[in-house]
Amino acid sequence: MVKVRLKDDVREYENGTTVADIARSIGAGLYRAACAAKLDGKVVDLRTPVEKDCELQILTFDDAEGKKAYWHTTSHIMAQAVKHLFPDAGFAIGPAIENGFYYDFDLPRTLTPEDLRSIEAEMKKIIKQDLPLERFELDEDAAVALMEKEHQKYKVELIREHAGKGEKISFYRQGDYTDLCAGPHLLSTGRVKAVKLTNCTGAYWRANAKNKMLQRVYGISFPKAADLKNYLNMLEEAKKRDHRKLGRELDLFDIYE
Repeated sequence: MVKVRLKDDVREYENGTTVADIARSIGAGLYRAACAAKLDGKVVDLRTPVEKDCELQILTFDDAEGKKAYWHTTSHIMAQAVKHLFPDAGFAIGPAIENGFYYDFDLPRTLTPEDLRSIEAEMKKIIKQDLPLERFELDEDAAVALMEKEHQKYKVELIREHAGKGEKISFYRQGDYTDLCAGPHLLSTGRVKAVKLTNCTGAYWRANAKNKMLQRVYGISFPKAADLKNYLNMLEEAKKRDHRKLGRELDLFDIYE
């Protein structure tokens, strides 16, 4: 048995009990809301087994680290959708950011607004499938071989930066999509409830103008559709305020007075 110190309690569990099962034992609502966990101060997946006495905090979307895991998982869902629609796409990086997430893609042509709508629709199909996100680790040679088989040169470059360190390289798999990633991630794609792709811009690989220009797609996601609607309304109001401010600065509203 292991002793797990929670926020207001200390409980005992069988050695190897996962964080997800501990969350479920605390309450069904917490289990449904759980995004990740903090195990002795380290942010981990919900699939992580607890194998010694520890301090545990279940993280939800209301926590910064939980929100980051939620958005990071959504970026992987977007990448999987892009793979379905553009099988020859190259994948660079796809982190969570302050407000949402992005992923940088090497694509055969410039994305259009209609493409973004198609990607978003494909993401919703992947979410509906409720695919589990499974972490696994490989040594450097096996990791390179896996990404070379997938023709993912950007991932190979990132892996080779670990050359000689003797470190295991971690990946996450969901259905037919595998990505180089340290995590943590949600239990499954179905935990993402509301998503919107918001913008597409150019971005140089490694932020270096000597490298290839990639296409960076931004998005946002929430556990509730109402939260997404409120966020998009807030963005729209901000645009209107910026327009009015610019108008005042240029005296555009004084022309006909």
